Amino acid sequence: MHHSVKDAMTSNPTTVEARTTVEEAARKMQSEDVGSLPIVEGERLIAIVTDRDIAIRVVAEGKGPETTVGEIASQDLVTIDPQQSLDEAARLMGEHQLRRLPVCEEDGSLVGILAQADVAQSGHDTLTGDVVEQISK
Repeated sequence: MHHSVKDAMTSNPTTVEARTTVEEAARKMQSEDVGSLPIVEGERLIAIVTDRDIAIRVVAEGKGPETTVGEIASQDLVTIDPQQSLDEAARLMGEHQLRRLPVCEEDGSLVGILAQADVAQSGHDTLTGDVVEQISK
């Protein structure tokens, strides 16, 4: 069976805007129990902010909680198209050490988030094993 990313992803993911403070972003991560949030401008994905960005670029550098996520976010975006296969998604996750992969249309609009767990639930057992192994290295 060939599942596409679209079938497995979480639609309408929680997002933040570039002007959102890291404090608010951290609270959202806590309530959603996620380690990263997509930063959008309108519908368009512009960056990702991770709990690691907050720890390294805010806490470690002594910046305040009012720092915006736009100032500290990782710009190197790895995204996947909703029509792509879960095999491809798993490969990207392994290669880039990602637990969550933003799903974007060709115009850059964010349509969902694919988490490791989503790939796992699709029944790709061997695949999931590989991905988890790669990320936990």
